[in-house]
Amino acid sequence: MIEIVSFLDGEVLGIVLLSFRVSLTAIALSCLLSLPLSLLLALKNFPGRRVIISIINSLLAVPAVAIGLVVYLFLTRRSPLGALGLLYSPWAMIIAQGLLAIPIITSLALAAFQSVSRQIRETAITLGASSHQFILTIFRESRYSLIAVLIMGFARVIGETGMTMMVGGNIKGSTRVMTTAIALETMKGNFELAITLGIILLAVSLLIGVPLQLLQGAGKR
Repeated sequence: MIEIVSFLDGEVLGIVLLSFRVSLTAIALSCLLSLPLSLLLALKNFPGRRVIISIINSLLAVPAVAIGLVVYLFLTRRSPLGALGLLYSPWAMIIAQGLLAIPIITSLALAAFQSVSRQIRETAITLGASSHQFILTIFRESRYSLIAVLIMGFARVIGETGMTMMVGGNIKGSTRVMTTAIALETMKGNFELAITLGIILLAVSLLIGVPLQLLQGAGKR
């Protein structure tokens, strides 16, 4: 137990903080595309809309390791983006996790926006709401569902191992996050560190699950 506590003072803390920094940044960046796209799909009828929705839903089934392979090929030294030197860096992991999160957040946010009743939309228009006010109304009415969507997206990416290890390299002090560290330390037989990180990751999952259930319940009221 003393050894486990000592890990928390340095190595484990750095691994945990990097895990949160990478995954939160990935979710934030993916929202820049996912939320406007899902809002557009929810409010507008245009040619190709159903095709786009079908593509997004199909991307949900793409294995994370395949996304990691694509990112690796684009960032490897011989690729057009190789000169940026992003491979085996936190930004490579952020890009990969962001690509994984985009279809998840887009699909779930689309459902959240579509769940806003037609009566609320028509009332906002009848009261003379501007486009800006109308969009704010949609976001306000679906806020609980949207927060739940972001939590679900975060939970998905922070628990990813293979893809993150592929593009990040699991470099100590640089790109080693909780999931990759657990895999490595277990293979090395260093179970103290692996168990410590496993407990922390499990605690994070449980802490995520509680507000998620509360938000989903609030959204149904």
